[in-house]
Amino acid sequence: MDSLFEKQDLLLRNTPTHIVRDIMKGINWQAPLLCLRGPRGVGKSTLLRQYLKLNYPAGSREALYCSLDWMYFAQHTILEVAANFYKIGGQVLILDEVHKYDNWSREVKEISELYPTIRIVLSGSSLLNLLNGDADLSRRCRGYDMPGLSFREYLRFYRDIDLPSHTLEEILKDSYRIAQQINEKCRPLQHFKDYFKVGYYPYYLTNPIDYYPLIEQMVNYVIEVELPQLRGVNPLNGRKIKALLNILAQLVPFEVDIAKLARATELQRNTVLEYLKYLSEAKLLSLLYSDLVSVKKMQKPDKIYLDNPNLLYALATTPVKIGTARECFTVNQLSQAHTVEYGKAQGDFTVDGIWTFEVGGEDKTFRQIADLPNSFVLADDIEMPIGHKLPLYLIGFLY
Repeated sequence: MDSLFEKQDLLLRNTPTHIVRDIMKGINWQAPLLCLRGPRGVGKSTLLRQYLKLNYPAGSREALYCSLDWMYFAQHTILEVAANFYKIGGQVLILDEVHKYDNWSREVKEISELYPTIRIVLSGSSLLNLLNGDADLSRRCRGYDMPGLSFREYLRFYRDIDLPSHTLEEILKDSYRIAQQINEKCRPLQHFKDYFKVGYYPYYLTNPIDYYPLIEQMVNYVIEVELPQLRGVNPLNGRKIKALLNILAQLVPFEVDIAKLARATELQRNTVLEYLKYLSEAKLLSLLYSDLVSVKKMQKPDKIYLDNPNLLYALATTPVKIGTARECFTVNQLSQAHTVEYGKAQGDFTVDGIWTFEVGGEDKTFRQIADLPNSFVLADDIEMPIGHKLPLYLIGFLY
Protein backbone atom coordinates (compact mmCIF):
# COMPACT_ATOMS: atom_id res chain seq x y z
CA MET A 1 0.00 0.00 0.00
CA ASP A 2 2.77 2.46 0.87
CA SER A 3 4.21 2.21 -2.63
CA LEU A 4 0.80 3.04 -4.12
CA PHE A 5 0.47 6.15 -2.00
CA GLU A 6 4.02 7.20 -2.85
CA LYS A 7 3.19 6.88 -6.53
CA GLN A 8 -0.02 8.83 -6.05
CA ASP A 9 1.77 11.65 -4.20
CA LEU A 10 4.28 11.98 -7.02
CA LEU A 11 1.56 12.02 -9.68
CA LEU A 12 -0.52 14.61 -7.84
CA ARG A 13 2.46 16.92 -7.38
CA ASN A 14 2.88 16.90 -11.14
CA THR A 15 -0.81 17.33 -11.97
CA PRO A 16 -1.74 20.89 -13.00
CA THR A 17 -5.04 22.34 -11.80
CA HIS A 18 -5.05 25.80 -13.39
CA ILE A 19 -7.46 24.55 -16.07
CA VAL A 20 -10.08 21.92 -15.23
CA ARG A 21 -12.66 20.69 -17.73
CA ASP A 22 -16.30 21.50 -17.00
CA ILE A 23 -17.27 17.82 -16.94
CA MET A 24 -15.74 17.80 -13.46
CA LYS A 25 -18.77 19.77 -12.19
CA GLY A 26 -21.23 17.47 -13.96
CA ILE A 27 -20.09 14.27 -12.27
CA ASN A 28 -21.76 13.05 -9.09
CA TRP A 29 -18.58 12.25 -7.19
CA GLN A 30 -20.64 11.13 -4.17
CA ALA A 31 -22.09 8.16 -6.07
CA PRO A 32 -21.11 4.82 -4.48
CA LEU A 33 -19.90 3.57 -7.86
CA LEU A 34 -19.26 5.63 -10.97
CA CYS A 35 -17.46 5.07 -14.24
CA LEU A 36 -15.80 7.58 -16.57
CA ARG A 37 -15.45 6.32 -20.13
CA GLY A 38 -13.87 7.91 -23.15
CA PRO A 39 -11.38 7.49 -25.99
CA ARG A 40 -7.69 7.45 -25.25
CA GLY A 41 -6.11 10.88 -25.02
CA VAL A 42 -9.10 13.00 -23.96
CA GLY A 43 -7.77 13.52 -20.42
CA LYS A 44 -9.64 11.05 -18.20
CA SER A 45 -6.63 10.24 -16.01
CA THR A 46 -5.75 13.92 -15.58
CA LEU A 47 -9.32 14.73 -14.56
CA LEU A 48 -9.34 11.99 -11.92
CA ARG A 49 -6.06 13.17 -10.43
CA GLN A 50 -7.27 16.77 -10.50
CA TYR A 51 -10.33 15.73 -8.53
CA LEU A 52 -8.15 14.24 -5.80
CA LYS A 53 -5.76 17.18 -5.73
CA LEU A 54 -8.59 19.71 -5.46
CA ASN A 55 -10.61 17.82 -2.85
CA TYR A 56 -8.08 16.15 -0.56
CA PRO A 57 -5.08 17.69 1.24
CA ALA A 58 -1.58 16.68 0.17
CA GLY A 59 -0.57 13.40 1.81
CA SER A 60 -4.16 12.38 2.57
CA ARG A 61 -4.74 8.65 2.88
CA GLU A 62 -8.52 8.90 2.56
CA ALA A 63 -8.34 8.74 -1.24
CA LEU A 64 -6.27 6.48 -3.48
CA TYR A 65 -5.61 6.64 -7.20
CA CYS A 66 -4.37 3.49 -8.95
CA SER A 67 -3.81 2.80 -12.61
CA LEU A 68 -4.43 -0.88 -13.23
CA ASP A 69 -1.69 -1.12 -15.83
CA TRP A 70 0.92 -0.54 -13.09
CA MET A 71 3.35 -3.41 -12.46
CA TYR A 72 2.05 -3.59 -8.88
CA PHE A 73 -1.08 -5.32 -10.13
CA ALA A 74 0.89 -8.13 -11.70
CA GLN A 75 1.22 -9.54 -8.16
CA HIS A 76 -1.63 -7.90 -6.26
CA THR A 77 -5.39 -7.82 -6.72
CA ILE A 78 -7.65 -4.80 -6.48
CA LEU A 79 -9.66 -6.73 -3.89
CA GLU A 80 -6.52 -6.95 -1.75
CA VAL A 81 -5.88 -3.22 -2.20
CA ALA A 82 -9.47 -2.38 -1.26
CA ALA A 83 -9.29 -4.52 1.91
CA ASN A 84 -6.13 -2.75 3.10
CA PHE A 85 -7.50 0.64 2.09
CA TYR A 86 -10.67 0.00 4.10
CA LYS A 87 -8.62 -0.83 7.22
CA ILE A 88 -6.95 2.59 7.22
CA GLY A 89 -10.25 4.44 6.77
CA GLY A 90 -10.14 4.91 3.00
CA GLN A 91 -13.07 6.72 1.43
CA VAL A 92 -12.51 7.02 -2.34
CA LEU A 93 -10.79 4.38 -4.45
CA ILE A 94 -10.05 5.42 -8.05
CA LEU A 95 -9.27 2.57 -10.45
CA ASP A 96 -7.99 3.98 -13.74
CA GLU A 97 -7.50 1.94 -16.94
CA VAL A 98 -9.77 -0.67 -15.40
CA HIS A 99 -10.21 -2.54 -18.69
CA LYS A 100 -6.54 -3.59 -18.53
CA TYR A 101 -7.22 -5.79 -15.49
CA ASP A 102 -8.72 -9.25 -15.94
CA ASN A 103 -11.96 -9.93 -14.08
CA TRP A 104 -12.19 -6.30 -12.97
CA SER A 105 -15.99 -6.26 -12.88
CA ARG A 106 -16.25 -9.28 -10.60
CA GLU A 107 -13.78 -7.84 -8.09
CA VAL A 108 -15.36 -4.38 -8.22
CA LYS A 109 -18.76 -5.88 -7.46
CA GLU A 110 -17.29 -7.78 -4.51
CA ILE A 111 -15.56 -4.65 -3.20
CA SER A 112 -18.80 -2.66 -3.37
CA GLU A 113 -20.60 -5.39 -1.41
CA LEU A 114 -17.88 -5.97 1.22
CA TYR A 115 -16.90 -2.35 1.78
CA PRO A 116 -19.97 -0.18 1.07
CA THR A 117 -18.40 2.87 2.75
CA ILE A 118 -15.75 3.09 0.01
CA ARG A 119 -16.78 5.10 -3.03
CA ILE A 120 -15.37 3.52 -6.19
CA VAL A 121 -14.48 5.49 -9.30
CA LEU A 122 -13.69 3.53 -12.47
CA SER A 123 -12.17 4.82 -15.67
CA GLY A 124 -11.55 3.14 -18.98
CA SER A 125 -11.98 2.81 -22.70
CA SER A 126 -15.07 3.94 -24.63
CA LEU A 127 -15.50 0.22 -25.32
CA LEU A 128 -15.83 -0.56 -21.62
CA ASN A 129 -18.97 -2.61 -21.06
CA LEU A 130 -20.61 -2.41 -17.65
CA LEU A 131 -23.02 -5.16 -18.65
CA ASN A 132 -21.12 -8.43 -19.02
CA GLY A 133 -21.17 -12.07 -18.09
CA ASP A 134 -19.03 -11.81 -14.96
CA ALA A 135 -20.84 -9.06 -13.05
CA ASP A 136 -23.64 -6.84 -14.24
CA LEU A 137 -22.64 -3.41 -12.91
CA SER A 138 -24.98 -1.44 -15.16
CA ARG A 139 -27.70 -1.03 -12.54
CA ARG A 140 -25.44 0.01 -9.68
CA CYS A 141 -22.88 2.11 -11.57
CA ARG A 142 -23.38 5.71 -12.73
CA GLY A 143 -21.70 6.10 -16.14
CA TYR A 144 -20.24 9.25 -17.73
CA ASP A 145 -18.78 9.62 -21.22
CA MET A 146 -15.93 12.09 -21.70
CA PRO A 147 -15.39 13.53 -25.20
CA GLY A 148 -12.43 15.49 -26.48
CA LEU A 149 -12.25 19.27 -26.30
CA SER A 150 -15.05 21.36 -27.80
CA PHE A 151 -14.09 24.48 -29.73
CA ARG A 152 -14.99 26.49 -26.62
CA GLU A 153 -12.68 24.37 -24.47
CA TYR A 154 -9.96 24.63 -27.10
CA LEU A 155 -10.10 28.42 -26.83
CA ARG A 156 -9.81 28.13 -23.07
CA PHE A 157 -7.02 25.54 -23.00
CA TYR A 158 -4.93 26.78 -25.92
CA ARG A 159 -5.69 30.51 -26.17
CA ASP A 160 -6.63 31.46 -22.59
CA ILE A 161 -10.03 32.73 -23.79
CA ASP A 162 -12.77 31.85 -21.30
CA LEU A 163 -16.35 31.82 -22.60
CA PRO A 164 -19.54 30.11 -21.35
CA SER A 165 -21.22 27.11 -22.92
CA HIS A 166 -24.79 27.22 -24.25
CA THR A 167 -27.53 24.73 -25.00
CA LEU A 168 -28.53 24.16 -28.60
CA GLU A 169 -31.86 25.85 -27.90
CA GLU A 170 -30.05 28.94 -26.59
CA ILE A 171 -27.77 29.07 -29.63
CA LEU A 172 -30.67 28.82 -32.06
CA LYS A 173 -32.84 31.39 -30.26
CA ASP A 174 -30.18 33.89 -29.20
CA SER A 175 -27.42 33.40 -31.75
CA TYR A 176 -26.71 37.08 -32.36
CA ARG A 177 -26.08 37.91 -28.69
CA ILE A 178 -23.93 34.81 -28.19
CA ALA A 179 -21.88 35.47 -31.33
CA GLN A 180 -21.42 39.10 -30.29
CA GLN A 181 -20.20 38.01 -26.85
CA ILE A 182 -17.65 35.67 -28.47
CA ASN A 183 -16.45 38.27 -30.96
CA GLU A 184 -15.90 40.79 -28.18
CA LYS A 185 -13.34 38.44 -26.63
CA CYS A 186 -11.64 37.03 -29.74
CA ARG A 187 -11.75 36.60 -33.50
CA PRO A 188 -13.23 33.07 -33.55
CA LEU A 189 -12.50 32.45 -37.22
CA GLN A 190 -8.82 33.09 -36.54
CA HIS A 191 -8.74 29.94 -34.38
CA PHE A 192 -11.49 27.78 -35.91
CA LYS A 193 -9.47 26.09 -38.67
CA ASP A 194 -6.65 25.37 -36.20
CA TYR A 195 -9.18 23.58 -34.00
CA PHE A 196 -10.12 21.34 -36.92
CA LYS A 197 -6.50 20.21 -37.17
CA VAL A 198 -5.16 20.09 -33.61
CA GLY A 199 -7.84 21.06 -31.10
CA TYR A 200 -9.68 17.91 -30.02
CA TYR A 201 -7.12 16.02 -27.94
CA PRO A 202 -5.55 17.96 -25.03
CA TYR A 203 -2.07 16.49 -25.48
CA TYR A 204 -1.23 18.92 -28.28
CA LEU A 205 -0.45 21.32 -25.43
CA THR A 206 2.51 19.28 -24.25
CA ASN A 207 3.60 17.52 -27.44
CA PRO A 208 2.67 19.49 -30.58
CA ILE A 209 5.39 17.95 -32.78
CA ASP A 210 4.16 14.39 -32.22
CA TYR A 211 0.45 15.19 -32.22
CA TYR A 212 -0.52 13.26 -35.35
CA PRO A 213 1.82 10.31 -34.62
CA LEU A 214 0.22 10.09 -31.16
CA ILE A 215 -3.24 9.99 -32.76
CA GLU A 216 -2.05 7.18 -35.03
CA GLN A 217 -0.65 5.33 -32.00
CA MET A 218 -4.02 5.71 -30.27
CA VAL A 219 -5.83 4.31 -33.32
CA ASN A 220 -3.41 1.39 -33.56
CA TYR A 221 -3.85 0.63 -29.86
CA VAL A 222 -7.63 0.56 -30.19
CA ILE A 223 -7.44 -1.78 -33.19
CA GLU A 224 -4.62 -4.05 -31.99
CA VAL A 225 -5.40 -4.23 -28.26
CA GLU A 226 -8.81 -2.92 -27.24
CA LEU A 227 -10.94 -4.47 -29.98
CA PRO A 228 -9.52 -7.98 -29.42
CA GLN A 229 -9.64 -7.60 -25.65
CA LEU A 230 -13.02 -5.91 -25.25
CA ARG A 231 -14.94 -7.04 -28.34
CA GLY A 232 -13.34 -10.38 -29.13
CA VAL A 233 -12.12 -9.29 -32.56
CA ASN A 234 -9.68 -11.68 -34.22
CA PRO A 235 -6.23 -10.03 -33.86
CA LEU A 236 -5.32 -11.36 -37.31
CA ASN A 237 -7.91 -8.98 -38.78
CA GLY A 238 -6.14 -5.91 -37.41
CA ARG A 239 -4.59 -5.10 -40.79
CA LYS A 240 -7.97 -5.35 -42.50
CA ILE A 241 -9.58 -3.05 -39.92
CA LYS A 242 -6.82 -0.51 -40.50
CA ALA A 243 -7.46 -0.79 -44.24
CA LEU A 244 -11.17 -0.21 -43.61
CA LEU A 245 -10.44 2.89 -41.54
CA ASN A 246 -7.95 4.15 -44.12
CA ILE A 247 -10.51 3.80 -46.92
CA LEU A 248 -13.08 5.71 -44.89
CA ALA A 249 -10.57 8.44 -44.05
CA GLN A 250 -10.14 9.12 -47.78
CA LEU A 251 -13.83 8.93 -48.66
CA VAL A 252 -15.73 10.42 -45.73
CA PRO A 253 -18.47 11.51 -45.64
CA PHE A 254 -19.09 8.08 -47.08
CA GLU A 255 -22.52 7.05 -48.35
CA VAL A 256 -22.27 3.45 -47.44
CA ASP A 257 -21.70 0.66 -49.93
CA ILE A 258 -21.02 -2.33 -47.70
CA ALA A 259 -20.34 -4.65 -50.63
CA LYS A 260 -17.64 -2.30 -51.88
CA LEU A 261 -16.05 -2.06 -48.43
CA ALA A 262 -16.18 -5.85 -48.07
CA ARG A 263 -14.37 -6.36 -51.37
CA ALA A 264 -11.74 -3.72 -50.61
CA THR A 265 -10.94 -5.16 -47.17
CA GLU A 266 -11.45 -8.87 -47.99
CA LEU A 267 -14.00 -9.18 -45.18
CA GLN A 268 -17.49 -10.65 -45.14
CA ARG A 269 -20.39 -8.18 -45.33
CA ASN A 270 -21.64 -8.93 -41.81
CA THR A 271 -18.09 -8.67 -40.46
CA VAL A 272 -17.73 -5.21 -42.00
CA LEU A 273 -20.96 -4.10 -40.34
CA GLU A 274 -19.80 -5.51 -37.03
CA TYR A 275 -16.43 -3.74 -37.26
CA LEU A 276 -18.08 -0.43 -38.20
CA LYS A 277 -20.17 -0.72 -35.04
CA TYR A 278 -17.10 -1.42 -32.91
CA LEU A 279 -15.15 1.48 -34.44
CA SER A 280 -18.10 3.74 -33.64
CA GLU A 281 -18.18 2.51 -30.04
CA ALA A 282 -14.45 3.20 -29.83
CA LYS A 283 -15.09 6.80 -30.96
CA LEU A 284 -13.12 6.44 -34.17
CA LEU A 285 -16.19 6.66 -36.43
CA SER A 286 -19.63 8.28 -36.36
CA LEU A 287 -22.38 6.27 -38.03
CA LEU A 288 -25.48 8.15 -39.17
CA TYR A 289 -28.88 6.72 -40.06
CA SER A 290 -31.70 8.45 -41.90
CA ASP A 291 -34.31 6.78 -39.68
CA LEU A 292 -33.26 5.49 -36.29
CA VAL A 293 -36.38 3.38 -35.81
CA SER A 294 -36.26 1.64 -39.16
CA VAL A 295 -34.99 -1.85 -39.89
CA LYS A 296 -32.12 -0.22 -41.81
CA LYS A 297 -30.34 0.43 -38.56
CA MET A 298 -29.88 -3.30 -38.21
CA GLN A 299 -28.40 -3.48 -41.71
CA LYS A 300 -26.13 -0.55 -42.44
CA PRO A 301 -25.64 3.14 -41.63
CA ASP A 302 -26.56 5.68 -44.29
CA LYS A 303 -23.44 7.79 -43.85
CA ILE A 304 -20.08 7.43 -42.13
CA TYR A 305 -17.79 10.10 -40.71
CA LEU A 306 -14.58 9.92 -38.77
CA ASP A 307 -15.34 10.80 -35.15
CA ASN A 308 -13.67 14.23 -35.19
CA PRO A 309 -11.76 16.46 -37.64
CA ASN A 310 -8.40 15.85 -35.96
CA LEU A 311 -8.69 12.15 -36.80
CA LEU A 312 -9.48 13.14 -40.36
CA TYR A 313 -6.35 15.26 -40.72
CA ALA A 314 -4.18 12.69 -38.94
CA LEU A 315 -5.27 9.65 -40.99
CA ALA A 316 -6.09 11.01 -44.45
CA THR A 317 -3.34 10.43 -47.03
CA THR A 318 -4.93 12.87 -49.50
CA PRO A 319 -5.73 16.56 -48.87
CA VAL A 320 -8.71 16.95 -46.56
CA LYS A 321 -11.74 18.62 -48.13
CA ILE A 322 -12.92 21.50 -45.97
CA GLY A 323 -16.55 20.52 -46.56
CA THR A 324 -15.86 17.11 -45.06
CA ALA A 325 -14.11 18.65 -42.04
CA ARG A 326 -17.06 20.97 -41.46
CA GLU A 327 -19.60 18.14 -41.50
CA CYS A 328 -17.36 15.96 -39.34
CA PHE A 329 -17.11 18.78 -36.78
CA THR A 330 -20.87 19.35 -36.82
CA VAL A 331 -21.72 15.68 -36.21
CA ASN A 332 -19.09 15.38 -33.47
CA GLN A 333 -20.21 18.41 -31.49
CA LEU A 334 -23.96 17.90 -31.86
CA SER A 335 -23.86 14.19 -31.03
CA GLN A 336 -22.43 14.72 -27.53
CA ALA A 337 -25.88 15.63 -26.20
CA HIS A 338 -28.26 15.15 -29.13
CA THR A 339 -29.47 12.53 -31.58
CA VAL A 340 -28.16 13.28 -35.08
CA GLU A 341 -29.70 11.66 -38.16
CA TYR A 342 -28.65 11.85 -41.79
CA GLY A 343 -30.98 14.24 -43.58
CA LYS A 344 -30.66 12.84 -47.12
CA ALA A 345 -32.55 15.20 -49.48
CA GLN A 346 -33.87 17.37 -46.64
CA GLY A 347 -30.78 19.07 -45.31
CA ASP A 348 -27.53 17.51 -44.18
CA PHE A 349 -28.65 16.57 -40.67
CA THR A 350 -31.78 16.27 -38.54
CA VAL A 351 -31.28 16.74 -34.79
CA ASP A 352 -33.61 15.24 -32.17
CA GLY A 353 -36.23 14.94 -34.90
CA ILE A 354 -36.87 18.70 -34.52
CA TRP A 355 -34.23 20.79 -36.27
CA THR A 356 -32.77 20.51 -39.75
CA PHE A 357 -29.26 21.76 -40.53
CA GLU A 358 -27.44 22.43 -43.77
CA VAL A 359 -23.66 22.87 -43.43
CA GLY A 360 -21.37 24.80 -45.77
CA GLY A 361 -19.29 27.90 -46.41
CA GLU A 362 -20.30 31.53 -46.27
CA ASP A 363 -22.11 31.28 -49.64
CA LYS A 364 -24.33 28.39 -48.50
CA THR A 365 -28.01 29.06 -49.24
CA PHE A 366 -31.36 27.79 -47.92
CA ARG A 367 -32.32 26.29 -51.27
CA GLN A 368 -32.40 22.67 -50.04
CA ILE A 369 -34.26 23.42 -46.80
CA ALA A 370 -36.32 26.48 -47.75
CA ASP A 371 -39.68 24.86 -47.04
CA LEU A 372 -38.74 23.06 -43.83
CA PRO A 373 -39.72 24.40 -40.38
CA ASN A 374 -36.99 24.79 -37.75
CA SER A 375 -34.29 24.76 -40.43
CA PHE A 376 -30.91 26.50 -40.20
CA VAL A 377 -27.76 26.95 -42.24
CA LEU A 378 -24.50 26.50 -40.34
CA ALA A 379 -22.05 28.56 -42.38
CA ASP A 380 -18.29 28.63 -42.01
CA ASP A 381 -16.28 31.84 -42.53
CA ILE A 382 -18.95 34.19 -41.13
CA GLU A 383 -18.58 35.87 -37.72
CA MET A 384 -22.18 36.94 -37.07
CA PRO A 385 -25.55 35.29 -37.82
CA ILE A 386 -27.95 36.54 -40.48
CA GLY A 387 -31.42 35.32 -39.55
CA HIS A 388 -31.35 31.51 -39.58
CA LYS A 389 -27.89 31.47 -41.15
CA LEU A 390 -25.60 30.92 -38.17
CA PRO A 391 -21.81 30.83 -37.83
CA LEU A 392 -20.69 27.21 -37.78
CA TYR A 393 -18.32 27.83 -34.87
CA LEU A 394 -21.31 28.38 -32.54
CA ILE A 395 -21.90 24.61 -32.48
CA GLY A 396 -18.54 24.39 -30.74
CA PHE A 397 -19.99 26.08 -27.65
CA LEU A 398 -22.40 23.30 -26.68
CA TYR A 399 -20.08 22.04 -23.91
